[in-house]
Amino acid sequence: MATAAIARMDDNLAWYRNMPPEHRSWIGLVAQAGIAAFTEWFRHPDAPQAISTDVFGTAPRELTRAVTLRQTVEMIRTTIEVVEEAIEEVAAPGAEEALREAVLVYAREIAFATAQVYAQAAEARGAWDARLEALVVNSLLSGDADEGVLSRAAALGWGSPDRIMVVMGSAPAGDSELVVEAIRRAARHAKLHVLTGVLGSRLVVVVGEKKPRSGERLWDPVVAARSLIGQFADGPVVIGPTVSDLLSATRSAQAAAAGLRACGAWPDAPRPVLADDLLPERALAGDVQARSQLVEEIYEPLDEAGSALLDTLSVYLEQASSLEGAARMLFVHPNTVRYRLRRVTDITGYAPSDVRSAFTLRIALALGRLQ
Repeated sequence: MATAAIARMDDNLAWYRNMPPEHRSWIGLVAQAGIAAFTEWFRHPDAPQAISTDVFGTAPRELTRAVTLRQTVEMIRTTIEVVEEAIEEVAAPGAEEALREAVLVYAREIAFATAQVYAQAAEARGAWDARLEALVVNSLLSGDADEGVLSRAAALGWGSPDRIMVVMGSAPAGDSELVVEAIRRAARHAKLHVLTGVLGSRLVVVVGEKKPRSGERLWDPVVAARSLIGQFADGPVVIGPTVSDLLSATRSAQAAAAGLRACGAWPDAPRPVLADDLLPERALAGDVQARSQLVEEIYEPLDEAGSALLDTLSVYLEQASSLEGAARMLFVHPNTVRYRLRRVTDITGYAPSDVRSAFTLRIALALGRLQ
């Protein structure tokens, strides 16, 4: 019967014909073990039988990766059909119905055993994937990312998106596996790629997205983060800068971590908040990267544009953002001050008349002078 079952699989199941000989041999062993276990069970129906061990223990664990659950169901169905067709030949006279009922009961047990085997394999694979994912996220956060991180991410199904950022906040209380699964569901709904992990009290999410096709919405880090923010605990959620590849995500992760540490200095910060919007707080907290960024992106361009802009900005800030007061101190017309401040905004992206921007500019000026 086992030989007949294998022959029928070869005739009816294309996936079986296309399998390597080694895998076909494993399936043959499973079919043979299933029929042998049934005859033993039929002889001794009251004896305890571990069907999953008797039947599936003959094949290596890798078979659950080589053969899908759907293919396993087709294999079992084919084998059961062969056994049912042989009932009239193998049953004792008058015992045909009893044997047929026994086959049905045994088929049910085999179905449960199959579900158990694949469930255990999925749980083991899920636990391993979770550890691997946490390792990738931790490598990015600690700055130890290398080519190995790319291979691990690929094994997790990371699709190599074109734009990547790291979102970080407090992890909610409860089972971390449920938190990670909730993040994945939200990401699928928002059509985002994610790698995530709960590291201590922090929930870290590496978010990626492909470049939009014509007519699709443009990439907005804040909008992307908002689609996931419901899975974070109360408190600040910080978005690291957008980068182009996974190895560069180390910079985004470290900026997000620095922003999360410094966020307490800005109680009214939006949620989520960009790490670059926290540059002055990060600089005050000792973040070397934030200090360098403020000097390179604000002080140095203003210095290169001429001393008049730096002097005007400095005086304007010292005069409590008063155009007239700055004009008197500089001995120029208020319109000249107004023009120079517009130039400051054009060069730096920060408007001196805005309270938050003025704070950032003041910190950048102080750091530039110290340097």
